[in-house]
This record gives sequence, C-alpha cells and structure tokens, in this order.
Amino acid sequence: MKLNSKGQVTIPAELRVRYNLHEGDEVDVIEEGGALRIVRVEDAETRGRRLVRHMRGRGGAREMEGMSTDDLMDLLRGD
Repeated sequence: MKLNSKGQVTIPAELRVRYNLHEGDEVDVIEEGGALRIVRVEDAETRGRRLVRHMRGRGGAREMEGMSTDDLMDLLRGD
C-alpha cells in the first residue's frame, strides 16, 4: 500500500468487504503502541441512514411522473 501526496491510502477491497466499510463511512486513525489503527467512528450515521436521510421527502408519484430513467437515476445518485 502506498501513501499518496494527500496522505491517503486505499483500504483493499477484501478488507472493506470483510469489515463492511462503504464509501462515506466515518473512520478514525488512532495511534496505539507505536502503530496506527483504522477504526469505525462510534455512533456515526450508517450508510443506510445516510441514504434514507438523503431521499426523505424526494419521492412521490406526482414528483416522478414524466421523469426519464436518466432523471430518476440522477435523483437516486444525488447528481
């Protein structure tokens, strides 16, 4: 693993799956015993709750009537 110019690293996909980490999840980097640990932030909003919060109040048959598939995908993706 390499540290990039912004001080970022990529957590390998296998580990993201194993530890149920998703884009937008909050983590902390903690120094412990001369090593760094990546830990999930306690009480952070889950991915599912972020999605629900994002979508709340956006749906409804009237609002979506006449929208193209592309329009709906943009709405769902938050673009």
